[in-house]
Amino acid sequence: MAHLFDQFKQVLRRLAHAPLFTTITLITLAVGIGANTVVFSVVDGVLLKPLPYPDSDRLIGIWHSAPGVNLPVINMAAFMYFTYREQSTTFQDIGAYNTDSYAVTGMGQPDKVPALDVTDGTLPLLGVKPALGRLFSRQDDSPSGPQTAILSYGYWQRRFGGSKSVVGNTITIDGTAHQIIGVLPRDFQFLDEKADLYLPMRLDRSKTQLGNFNFEALARLKSGVTLEQANTDVARMIPIAIHAFPAPQGFSTAVFESAKFQPTLHTLKNVVVGDVGKVLWVLLGSIIVVLLVACANVANLLLVRVEGRRQELAIRSALGAGRTQIVGGILIESVVLSLAGTVIGLGLAFGALRILVAAEPSGLPRLHEIGINLPVLLFAFGVALFVAFVIGLIPVFKYSGVRMSTGLREAGRGNSQGRERHRARKTLVVVQVALALVLLISSGLMIRTFRALVRVSPGFADPNSLLGFSIYIPPTQIPDTEKQRVLRVQQAIEEKLGAIPGVQSVAITTGIPLSGEMNFNPVAAEDHSYREGELPPIHRFRYIGPGLFSTFGSPLVAGRDFTWDDEFAKRPIAIISDNFAREYWGSPQNALGKMIREAPGEQWHQIVGVARNVYDDGLDKPPSSVAYWPLYQDQFNGDKEMMRRSVSFVIRSPRAGSSAFFGEIQRAVWSVDPDLPLAETTTLGELYNKSMARTSFTLVILCVAGGMSLLLGIVGIYGVISYAVAQRTREIGIRMALGAQREMLTGMFVREGLILTGVGLAAGLAVALACVRFLRAILFGVSPMDPWTYAIAALSIVLIAWIACYLPSRRASAVNPVNALRAE
Repeated sequence: MAHLFDQFKQVLRRLAHAPLFTTITLITLAVGIGANTVVFSVVDGVLLKPLPYPDSDRLIGIWHSAPGVNLPVINMAAFMYFTYREQSTTFQDIGAYNTDSYAVTGMGQPDKVPALDVTDGTLPLLGVKPALGRLFSRQDDSPSGPQTAILSYGYWQRRFGGSKSVVGNTITIDGTAHQIIGVLPRDFQFLDEKADLYLPMRLDRSKTQLGNFNFEALARLKSGVTLEQANTDVARMIPIAIHAFPAPQGFSTAVFESAKFQPTLHTLKNVVVGDVGKVLWVLLGSIIVVLLVACANVANLLLVRVEGRRQELAIRSALGAGRTQIVGGILIESVVLSLAGTVIGLGLAFGALRILVAAEPSGLPRLHEIGINLPVLLFAFGVALFVAFVIGLIPVFKYSGVRMSTGLREAGRGNSQGRERHRARKTLVVVQVALALVLLISSGLMIRTFRALVRVSPGFADPNSLLGFSIYIPPTQIPDTEKQRVLRVQQAIEEKLGAIPGVQSVAITTGIPLSGEMNFNPVAAEDHSYREGELPPIHRFRYIGPGLFSTFGSPLVAGRDFTWDDEFAKRPIAIISDNFAREYWGSPQNALGKMIREAPGEQWHQIVGVARNVYDDGLDKPPSSVAYWPLYQDQFNGDKEMMRRSVSFVIRSPRAGSSAFFGEIQRAVWSVDPDLPLAETTTLGELYNKSMARTSFTLVILCVAGGMSLLLGIVGIYGVISYAVAQRTREIGIRMALGAQREMLTGMFVREGLILTGVGLAAGLAVALACVRFLRAILFGVSPMDPWTYAIAALSIVLIAWIACYLPSRRASAVNPVNALRAE
């Protein structure tokens, strides 16, 4: 131990005497290790760490598919929920939930609060214990039960000051008094949902019909039950569910049988994480490549450093130092550098993660669980050992066996460096160039993907000038017997908003593009025939007021828009999207005048207009096929008189997004009804950016990784050529004395560097062809084998490498032959 401690002190002294080498090495390692730690922290928090619920591996999400109507994913329906809860042999229990928002009034300014509707078994399935009060009972969840609510811990603190007497008090939600029965614990998070209120779903089994796939469900498997067994069990219960409940008016049981429902169960962790794992593994792989490039660069620096110590090592060997002592000194130096770089890298990673969590990037689940914990620290320590092994191994193999006579002779005057001593550094440069090419190709493919997405027209113009917000007019304010008054209030709000200075246009809709709104139903056409029991194709539904498409800056392809006369007269008309028209009738013009309806037994609606396609689910997904209906209708969706109470207003104004403008909007709405809170306020520009967030995030990380690896690779080439020029000064002098021209000498070293670059490009191309297939899932509008991307990446490296070779090579032509021959 004393000897080891002595070696350690010697290493610190040597590093202190070489501050430039030490600083460059530590920065290189800190950036490489820190970047890997950040990405691994995200991978660990999102993908590897189990969900924070007891026995979370037994929790599953329940989904379905309907290949009979070409629907790959369908949510849960009430008729399925009751059947599964009553007849499942594999579920310990099942719970259903649905995201919602409610207006809370009676406590000052009205507030729109994010909420979750849950069945009584949902929260117990996650093992939650209330901080105050109790959870929902079966009685709370029954239609005849009392109106109750549970608060989140954060909402309890913000709105009620953390008062423990809140349990038993009432809160007015959508105009109805609810008794507060509990408060959830501080650290509880319901999957990745943000909710301040939890209300019982209160499903009525006696009124449940087939259809209405409106909510999501989770279940806990019984001990020892596998996911495959649960899938089999659900497949057994689907026919039972279809025949246990009546079909809605105008439909038959055969229609639902023709959908061919199939279970699609996933672990709850997969439900929360989604497909983000594809991106994260790609990013982790790219950052590991950067670390390898950094290791190669540092190993090159150590080779130069040990090369400069050859005479010292030879003298130490002559004075009795054994191979173990020499090897130990080199390895201790690499370990010290690696551990110091890791400590600095952890500091950088901690700061970067704080920034990442504060930024709340869209599309990244489980953000609150990302941080530096024990697994991350173990990963960083493992990376440190790996780096120490890699950067120390090459110098050890290369120079630890230096013999006394060889070391003393090679330190003498006039010796030029031999090929053997230069081979290791050249190999490392080839590795750096190869890995840099892989990352540059990956970055290029993501740039092409981003450009392809940007060129997609989302269906609306200048999204940053479009502001949207939602309101809900509950029956407690305007009863169902006066539904037309709801429409008049909405019209009055639109007129008030239109009078605000700077507002160019206003419109009403039930769904803002890219907001995640989901409302799908079958649509039948009068001039199309359907077999007995056949379900018509499914389309997205949207209920709108006049002027929506002009507000979007997307004029109709054909026909006309709705008018307020159409709305108040409840005229049976409709507008459809361009792809809907082409699917049914071949062209927008042919669709005008055709009749469609939502369900048998309901009135036909005449198509009066065809709208441009809108990308509702992201720019990388096909545009939705949409049917647009008036807000106020007769005989629609099972209602004798249908009126949409929950709507969104879309405002076009150059002032969109400013706080002062939003204040004017609030005052305009409250001048019509002071009890209407505004919710989900956002610009379409924000929604557009969120839809691009995953691509943008991946693009930035890959470009940064590619830039770092390219920089390190070029530094490696520059270092090799520069060192070669310095070591071959005497040879250069002899060549010049014998008549060699300056251009020939410069070309000799440039050629040497470009040969290394060419070998690296060939190796990198082979690696890239094998690796880019992992990018296929996140690319859009570009092939993983895109030749332009490969060519541009390779040419970029060649051009930069030529510059890196030429700059040190110029020094060769500036050597004075006389001084070179007198050197040493």
